[in-house]
Amino acid sequence: MMGSLDALSARQIATGVTRGDFSATEVAQASLDAIASRDGKTQAFLQVSEELALAAAARTDAARAAGERLGPLAGVPVAFKDNMNLVGTRTTCASRMLEPYESAYTATCVQRMLDAGATPLGKLNMDEFAFGSTTDSSAFHPTNNPWDLMRVPGGSSGGSAAAVTAGEVTLALGSDTGGSIRQPASLCGVVGMKPSYGVVSRYGVVAFGSSLDQVGPIGRRVEDVALAMNALTAGGRDRLDATSQDFTQDYLAHLEDPIEGRAVGVIPALLEAEGLAPEVRSAIERAAHKLADAGARIMEVDLPNMASSIAAYYVLASCEAFSNLARFDGVRYGYQEPGCATLAEQSSLSRAHGFGPEAKRRQMLGAYLLSSGVYERYYLAAQKVRTLITADYQRAFAQVDAILMPASPTVAWEHGAISDPAALYLADVYTISNNIAGNCGISVPVGLGTDSGMPIGAQLQGPTFDDASLLTFARALERACDMEGVVAPAFAGKGGEL
Repeated sequence: MMGSLDALSARQIATGVTRGDFSATEVAQASLDAIASRDGKTQAFLQVSEELALAAAARTDAARAAGERLGPLAGVPVAFKDNMNLVGTRTTCASRMLEPYESAYTATCVQRMLDAGATPLGKLNMDEFAFGSTTDSSAFHPTNNPWDLMRVPGGSSGGSAAAVTAGEVTLALGSDTGGSIRQPASLCGVVGMKPSYGVVSRYGVVAFGSSLDQVGPIGRRVEDVALAMNALTAGGRDRLDATSQDFTQDYLAHLEDPIEGRAVGVIPALLEAEGLAPEVRSAIERAAHKLADAGARIMEVDLPNMASSIAAYYVLASCEAFSNLARFDGVRYGYQEPGCATLAEQSSLSRAHGFGPEAKRRQMLGAYLLSSGVYERYYLAAQKVRTLITADYQRAFAQVDAILMPASPTVAWEHGAISDPAALYLADVYTISNNIAGNCGISVPVGLGTDSGMPIGAQLQGPTFDDASLLTFARALERACDMEGVVAPAFAGKGGEL
C-alpha cells in the first residue's frame, strides 16, 4: 500500500498497479472517495462515471492477473472535459442545449487514454460550449478554484484544472481554442499543455473553432503530461480527423535533458503591458532568471503583431463558432422547444432557450461578421493578421528554442468580479496568438503571488511540432521552481487514501 492519491504521480500509480503494490480497483475507489469528499466544494464534475471506472479498473486487474502486459497509464484516474464523447456518459458541453445527449461513440483522444490503461472517472465542467475564461458560464453550476473557493478556476477547461488540483483525478483532458487549457492551469497551479495543431485527434470532440481547437492534458507534474501525450499520440494519424497529422514521438525520452546553451526568448514589451499584475510580472521575471541559472541563454525577441491577436481571434473564432453551432437547432440535435406550430418557430425558440447568453453572443457576432459586405472587411483581414502572426513566430523561433511569457495577466479572481465580456476576453491575451499560429504551448506553476498567495503559471511556447522539446524546457522550469509538492492547502492529504 502507498499513501494519499495526491502524492502519487501517474507513473507511480501505473508502476504500482503493474507490480501489484495496489490494485487498479483500489486506485479507482480512492479517486471516487476523493471526488465524494471534495467535489461538493470544487464542483469540478458534471458526471461521475463510477460504473465505468470500476469496470475499467477490474479489467486492468484481470489483465495483470492473467500475466498480460499493462499499458503505461494502467489504473491512472482520468476525467474528461464535457465536450468529449465517451460511450456510457452524457456529453453536454455544459449547455442546456445538449443536457440529455448520450454519447453515441467515444472520441479518439478519450479512447487512446483508455487504451493506455487509464480509468475513466467522468466528465468535467466547462464554460458553455467552451465560450469563456471562468467556467462560470456553465449552464449547470460554476466550478470553484481549490486554492480559494470564492475564486474562479479559469476556463473554459476549469473543471479539468480544478479536478486535478484538488486531487480528485491524476490527469484530465481539456481543450484549448484560445488558452482554455493553459489559463486555468495557471490559475489553479497545475501543468496544462496545448499541443501543436494536428498532433492530437479532435474526432469526437464537439467543435468550437475548428482551425483553433486542440485537445491536451492537464496534470500535477510535467512528467504526467508527457505520459498523457504519449498515450494521446499513440498510433499516429487518426484517419477520422482530416486535420490529424502523422506525427509521433516519445515525449518522455528527452524530458530530463539539460537546457544548457539553449535559447529562451522573452518579450520585454509584454511584461510592461497594461493589465499585467505586478505579482505575475515578478513571477515571470524570476522564472527567466531560474532558466538562466539552469544554463539557458535568455534573449529578447519580438512578436510585433501579437497586439492584434485578440481582435483577430474574436473574428475567426466567432465565425467558426457560428458555423459549428448551426447544427444545434432542435431538429437535428439539441434541446427541442415543445408546442411549436412551425419548424421555423421550433428552431428559433429551441436555440433561444437552449443556449446561454455567451453562446448567443458569440454566434450573433459570427453571423454578423460573415454577412455580405462585412466578411471582406473583418474576416479576410483577420486571416491576413493570422498570416502575419504566424510569420512573427517563425522569425522568433529561428533565433530561440522556446519563448517565455505569462499564461494569464492576473491570478484567479473572485466569482462575478469581472462582468464585462470584453474584459473577460482579455484573460487570454497571452495565449491566443499560440492558437492562431498553431504552435505548442504549456503553463507550468512557478510560484505563489506575493500579494494574493494564489498560484501563478509561466507559459512556454515552442515551434510547431516541437512539442517534445517544449516539454524538456517545461521540466527544467519545474525543477528550478520546485513547485511539484505545493498543493491547494484546503485539500492536501484529505481523502483519496490508498
